[in-house]
Amino acid sequence: MIGKVISHYKILEELGRGGMGIVYKAQDTKLDRLVALKFLHSQLTISNTDKKRFIQEAKVASSINHPNVCVIYDIQEHVDPLTEDRQQFIIMEYVYGVTLSEIIKEKKLKPTEVIDYALQMAEALNEAHSNGIIHRDIKSDNIMVNKRNQIKVMDFGLAKLKGSIRLTKTAVTMGTTAYMAPEQARGGEVDHRSDIWSFGVVLHEMLTGQLPFKGAYEQAMIYAIINEEPDLSKITELDRTFILESIVKRTLEKQKDNRYSSMKSIIDDLSSFKEKIHSKSSMESDQDVSVHSIAVLPFVDMSPQRDQEYFCDGIAEEIIASLSHLEKLKVVARTSAFAFKGKQMDIREIGQKLNVNHVLEGSIRKAGNRLRITAQLIQVSDGFHLWSDRFDRDLEDVFAIQDEISLAIVDNLKLKLLEADRAIVTKCYTENMDAYNNYLMGRYFVDKGRKSDFLKGLQYFTKAIEADPNYAQGYSGMANTYYLLGLLGSEMPSKVFPQAKEYAEKALHIDDAFSEAHTILGLVKIQYDWDWEGAEEELKLALLFNPNSAFTYYGFAIYYAALGKLVDAITPAKKYLELDPQSIFANNMMGTLLLRAGQYTEAKKHLQRVMEMEPNLSTTYFLSGQVSMKESQYDQGITQIEKATALENDNPMTLSSLGWACGIVGRNKEAKQILARLHEMSRDRYISRFLYAKIYAGLGDKDRAFEYLEEAYQQHAMSLALIITDESVENLRSDPRFMELLKKINLDRYVSL
Repeated sequence: MIGKVISHYKILEELGRGGMGIVYKAQDTKLDRLVALKFLHSQLTISNTDKKRFIQEAKVASSINHPNVCVIYDIQEHVDPLTEDRQQFIIMEYVYGVTLSEIIKEKKLKPTEVIDYALQMAEALNEAHSNGIIHRDIKSDNIMVNKRNQIKVMDFGLAKLKGSIRLTKTAVTMGTTAYMAPEQARGGEVDHRSDIWSFGVVLHEMLTGQLPFKGAYEQAMIYAIINEEPDLSKITELDRTFILESIVKRTLEKQKDNRYSSMKSIIDDLSSFKEKIHSKSSMESDQDVSVHSIAVLPFVDMSPQRDQEYFCDGIAEEIIASLSHLEKLKVVARTSAFAFKGKQMDIREIGQKLNVNHVLEGSIRKAGNRLRITAQLIQVSDGFHLWSDRFDRDLEDVFAIQDEISLAIVDNLKLKLLEADRAIVTKCYTENMDAYNNYLMGRYFVDKGRKSDFLKGLQYFTKAIEADPNYAQGYSGMANTYYLLGLLGSEMPSKVFPQAKEYAEKALHIDDAFSEAHTILGLVKIQYDWDWEGAEEELKLALLFNPNSAFTYYGFAIYYAALGKLVDAITPAKKYLELDPQSIFANNMMGTLLLRAGQYTEAKKHLQRVMEMEPNLSTTYFLSGQVSMKESQYDQGITQIEKATALENDNPMTLSSLGWACGIVGRNKEAKQILARLHEMSRDRYISRFLYAKIYAGLGDKDRAFEYLEEAYQQHAMSLALIITDESVENLRSDPRFMELLKKINLDRYVSL
């Protein structure tokens, strides 16, 4: 064909070939321009169906008028003068550039480049989908990038007009295997969400340089697409906000209904992310400055009566909160920073334990209306004081002092702040000292972690918002406390979770960028409302407004665990641990996830480390016992759970675990005694009906187990949210009643039993 003139097109060179045809570069001798010609394979010309499909490509593609779609000029038929063979061909725009596939192989794309390319691709597909057109073969080889970095989506040869009659009845699966959606790989019906999957594969490929699913041969690849979860850890390394990973993950959902519903939704998320990285430069790969890290230790109370501990803790906590909004600064969470309170330890040792390179310490002397605050910023590597200062001020100046300390840290760590960053760091939520003082008292009691202290905390938060009805922190403090009461498991969910939701919404009504309130709202939607899409949206917003929030990473771990995506859940759980390494709760959560993911060896190692940190914690022992039970080490498992009950003999959760374990090994009498004890305890306090169901599951009494699961559903029991992966009800999953329960809590579409 090279050198031939067909119609008024001179063939110059072959550009490529695929399943449907061969593409040539040609000179349009009439208009004196370069064009691309696509010819149907000659061996396919005997089929009228293939000809129809080829013509359909031209009609479909030519109907899309968009700068990111390759332009179709015309369609013609070539008749060979010697053989009289007929070949259809399309005359298309010639794109000066290279394929996206070639670019990916040649270099590692920056996240900003990926977002730019992805948005252009998404806009092109959105235009096609809005006209009822599905591409069906999106892949990096079908994406051209011209010299202006403009994307051109090529080859709508596999396009199918939505609602049109199929052009073929053959069993051939159209598309390229590595980019196929599960339904496409099975040979099933495709729609615009199949393109969304393929778009997600290309997005993953651009970010990591690799395809999300691998296979040595076609059937192995298809198996991986249908059954395996993609490894998104490399994306997490690029994007510390976790948002980009969330976008990729949602495009690659196995079930179509769980993917984005439209390309427009993807465009909205990508655009928000683009705006974020342009305004804040949050992506490490686009920064020349290395990420700094800091732990803010509790300030020492030097007041005459030593009665200002709440105030000292509160000031440190406020500085942690303001600094944690800076994406270029890793800020250790309060729980871990305060773990060294009152301990005489070298700063360098503390820094090493918390894995930070800077520590802020200080003291406060409060007498009447006067304050003296001293603060020192210390470099962990050599103990060098980078900065220190003393502030002698009136009590009303405490907000200004906090700002000065935070900005001094920023300046001395040489962090460049945009105006938006500076505004966040110095943000003041109230100027009412009475409200502020009551808020600090509320946090002080809530941080103690006991129910009685939670109730005291609520009293102080109530006083705070009475003193200042527009105090977002006060409302969020109320919301957080009600959520923690629910997490404690001693209150009926209907008494606490709706209140947590109400106060979180009030906080957001005052300040819609308040991260903690978004996280609480997300958690309530997971553990009470069973609103999975709403929960994800709230958690994404929370992380957008505070990228260093350990609390939000905890929320994401719960969210993915609830959906049965344990590998995905472990990723934010690791980030949670990184930000809060001394937190027993964070460490036990990781042990739970490893247990449920079947990583028993890792789970045991992790829980052993927790026992070394806190040797007398019942939760760790019953988790270790659960691991041993799953490994069929029944004697050891029951011994460990019995130790947990000995440490805390009125804890319904540990008692339930022991009852379940006894049922598993045939110690039915003991299991039933525990059931009786729980019933006795329920006369005076709330006991989740899920705990009874768990024991009946261990006993093998499925009917009674489902009776109590129904009651748990009526209670909105918190444990139901994590039922998909709960090892204690594993023997119930094959029963049709289990799927009926999942439908009630909107989890049925996330599993295939």
